[in-house]
Amino acid sequence: MNNQYPVYTLTNECHDCYKCIRECPVKAIRIENGHASVIPERCVACGSCVKACPSNAKRVRTDIDKAKNLILSKKDVYVSLAPSWRASFENSAEKMIALLKQLGFKDVSETALGAQEVSIKTAQMLNECEKGLFISSACPVIVDYIRLYMSEFTKYITPIGSPLMTHAKMLKEIYGDDIGIVFIGPCIGKKNEVTYSGLFDVALTFEELRMWVNDEIIDISKVVKDDKYKFVPESAYEGTLYPIDGGMNKTIKKSGVNDNVQLLEVCGLTSLPRALNNLDVEKLDKTIFIEALACDGGCVGGPCISSEKAGITMVSDILTKEKKRDKIPSEPKVVVKYNIEPKKVVNSDYPIEDILKTLKKIGKHSVDDELNCGGCGYATCRDLAKALLDGDAETSMCVSYMRKIAVRKAAAMIRCMPAAIVMVDNNLNILEANDSFMKMFTGDMYEVFKSRPDGLTGAALDRIVDFADLFKTILKTGKDLHKERYHVKNRLYDISAFTIEENEIVGAVITDVTSAETNREKISQKAQEVISKNISIVQEIACLLGEHMVETETLLSSIANDYDEKEDSV
Repeated sequence: MNNQYPVYTLTNECHDCYKCIRECPVKAIRIENGHASVIPERCVACGSCVKACPSNAKRVRTDIDKAKNLILSKKDVYVSLAPSWRASFENSAEKMIALLKQLGFKDVSETALGAQEVSIKTAQMLNECEKGLFISSACPVIVDYIRLYMSEFTKYITPIGSPLMTHAKMLKEIYGDDIGIVFIGPCIGKKNEVTYSGLFDVALTFEELRMWVNDEIIDISKVVKDDKYKFVPESAYEGTLYPIDGGMNKTIKKSGVNDNVQLLEVCGLTSLPRALNNLDVEKLDKTIFIEALACDGGCVGGPCISSEKAGITMVSDILTKEKKRDKIPSEPKVVVKYNIEPKKVVNSDYPIEDILKTLKKIGKHSVDDELNCGGCGYATCRDLAKALLDGDAETSMCVSYMRKIAVRKAAAMIRCMPAAIVMVDNNLNILEANDSFMKMFTGDMYEVFKSRPDGLTGAALDRIVDFADLFKTILKTGKDLHKERYHVKNRLYDISAFTIEENEIVGAVITDVTSAETNREKISQKAQEVISKNISIVQEIACLLGEHMVETETLLSSIANDYDEKEDSV
């Protein structure tokens, strides 16, 4: 478990379902001993795995203690509150500020103030170009994705700091460089932005804010609204539209762009490569700006939005609360220069021979064996083979391969067992029967059934054995049954019948004990004969000993009497 990176795995909670791999757009997941872990150098912190994990094993690093320590160590700590807070909380602005001040913050400011400055600067930049491509730098996940996986487009990212960076610089210019700044929003990627921007101190998610409030035993519903509380240094206007799809472009339009500029939106990380693949920027005859956001629907669809509101309600809340101003300044108050360097992830290029050799390890001996079912989390069997070569996957991830192995093992065990094995469905049709069962119950038809590829599969059990009623009972009751020396015609059987799938499939292990019982009776009879003979001999010996004892006693008595008579005469 690496909980230093924004996204990590609780190993004990991970149950090898591979759903995180399926959902991860960059496959930044490694499987070891059946457990998934995040590969930090390849992860873009989009949170797809966090939202997808069914066992809640994927976690977001908690930085609440960092924020608490910051409040203790600095005189004044300000909150940069993401504009999507209105989609996550029901509070009014005054009540939200009151809540945050209870946690120890000096004041609360809207990140949307920085967004407004970014839009003004972006509009200026677009108007100054005749043609070309520009991609917004507002979303840290998009920025990292392009740097790592589409590095050829890095140079087209606008060299302007994100709304959060711009807002942080604005707050420091107003309140001093020694203040602390904590961002609170729905984004995991902002936890990475802390590291490479250096303009603010801690990034918390809305979920972390709720955790913190719960830890402090604060009932949000009972927080008293105080009208004197206002966002500092002022409330935001059109910048509050940023968290919704197309919101940034709306603010850029309000800032004013010429007719040669086309403003486009791309929402969703998987949509970006589809939009940019095969694009020849040199052939563009217009200035195209792409508002690129990693989350579907915009920031209101963020992984840590922490809201049960309907998506349309979130968007409506954002639009409803927008404050309009008569005139937008032509010049930005604050600009953050942002130089983004590519850091391309280089995928290993393996010879086809190595890939084919690896495919054989998971039972793929031909193209027809490559099902590309996606059960492992990868789109194709060859992608899994490459991951195996990279050391990021295990052969056990191939569901079809493991199923074949399990079936082969079970079939081998059943086939080689000396006892008769049979499995039947709820109609008492045979699903599986081994060779011993066929030998035991098919008699002269054994060779016929043996020659069939499926053996007895599909045959009616009651036409093969005379104790099919036992199976009916188990199917009905669901209780296992064991019969010792069960008499059928002139044979004796030990039968252990059991439920495989309740009311659906029943299996049985049957042993013919007729010969054993016959031998036991013969042995018992011989033993009785030996015992009887021994008893007779013992009785004879006892009789002889008894007669001998009487004769001896008579002789001794006679001698004793004669001795007594001689003594008397003297």
